Order: sequence, then C-alpha cells, then structure tokens
Amino acid sequence: MKNRFSLPSVLAATVIAFGACMICAAAEPDAALKAAVADSGRTATFVARDPARHPAEELAVFGIAPKMTVVELWPGGGYWTEILAPYLHKGGGTYYAAVNSPGDAEEDKGVERWRARMASEKDRLGTIHETALGAGHTAIAPPGSADMVLTFRNLHNWMDGGFADEALAACFTALKPGGILGIEEHRGRNDKPQDPKAKDGYVRQDYTIALAKKAGFVLVGASEINANPKDTKDWVDGVWTLPPSLSQKDKDREKYLAIGEADNFVLKFQKPTH
Repeated sequence: MKNRFSLPSVLAATVIAFGACMICAAAEPDAALKAAVADSGRTATFVARDPARHPAEELAVFGIAPKMTVVELWPGGGYWTEILAPYLHKGGGTYYAAVNSPGDAEEDKGVERWRARMASEKDRLGTIHETALGAGHTAIAPPGSADMVLTFRNLHNWMDGGFADEALAACFTALKPGGILGIEEHRGRNDKPQDPKAKDGYVRQDYTIALAKKAGFVLVGASEINANPKDTKDWVDGVWTLPPSLSQKDKDREKYLAIGEADNFVLKFQKPTH
C-alpha cells in the first residue's frame, strides 16, 4: 500500500512541528562512553576530529547505553566504530555495522579497508555483526531487534543513490517499538529548494524531518552541538570543499581550515510504541 502522505505535505507540517520541538539540552556522557572516546587505541586522525564532532556528547544526546543493541549505518573509515564497538562490547551490548552494499568499486575498496582495520583491533572492539545497506539490501539487523540506529553524514549519499526512503524504512523495521533513530547530516540552506539528489552534500533540516516522518518516525529532539555558522554552504565543490575532504587541496586551504567542518544538524527520532 502506498504511503498516504506526500513529502511536500509532510514537509509543510514539519516546519510547525520542529518549531515546537524542544532542542535537547547538553547531555552528560556516562563514564564508559567517556572512556571509549579517550581510549588510546583510537586512530590519531580520528581523535584529531573530536573537537568538531563531539562524539561523547552527541551519543549522549541520542541516549545511548552500554547494554543496547546499536546499528551503525555506513561506518566509512571507522571513526564511530572505534567508539561504539568497544563501548558496547565492554557493556554487554551488541554492535551491528551495516556497510555499503556491494556495487561501486571505490566504495567496495573502502569497505575492505574498514574490515581490515577492524580485524586488526578485534580484541579491543569485540564482535562486530556486519550487515549491508543499499538499494535492495535492507536487512540491517533482525526486525524489531535494535534499540538504536545511527547514521552520521550519510543521508545525502542515499538521496543521490535514490534509496533514502528505502534506507529509512529499513531503520524503522530494525528498531524495537520505542527505539531511537539518530541522524547527523550536513545542514542545507533554508532559502534554497532541496535538491532531491543532494549533489552538494547538504540536506535541509526540515526536509530530513519530513523524510523520517514519512517513514513513520516521530521527532523527539535535536541538538546544535555540531552547528557551524561559518559554513555558508555555497562552496565550489559542495561540502567536500571543507575539511576533512579539502577537495581544493592547497588552493585556499588555510581559508577552509579556518572555517572548519560543515554545519551539521543532529536529530533524534523515535519509532512509536504502538
């Protein structure tokens, strides 16, 4: 059966709903989460990004707990894996990593590099349950098994690939009733229409909320922890102009380093309990 809500109508309602939504106060990370972030075994280049990414504080906003079953979507190089996997391993929880589904040669190489890095740290990271997410690949975890699904700066890729709705539906299926979906994404400008393919890497916050609502989620919180007002979002190569990608290499490098990583929103959604 087709969803009876169109994205434009949900988007319009979202503007009002988000205005009434309480911005999450800064949450205090638990001791185990602080320890996972402070672990000397983490990759140095990842640690260097912590001041821009606020990993412990962001996970605390989502309400993570050590005994949870957590699914991370598209772990990339492993920035979050190096925090989530040992945190859950030591706390008695379960960690799923839904990697990019096979197909794109460059992405496949990235997944292999991630696998190799995680295998080299197996004792510290514990068991990683690998699944896949992509067009036609939606079994990110057993249905109704996850307490939390997390995605960090991936939604624009799913929009570009034409399976954002499918990906969010997979999150809804995997989560228990009452489970949490956490989304971090590069925030697009409100004064420009959303490109459905998000070719510049930016996604409007209200557009994201509308997509999640369309999938059945309820917005329960937001955080400005990763906001960056210096990001004007009109760069020559989209978000990849800024760190850490620095697509222009040495051209205006100091300028882009001074701006820092993109303006990112953090949204917390919940699967209804009934």
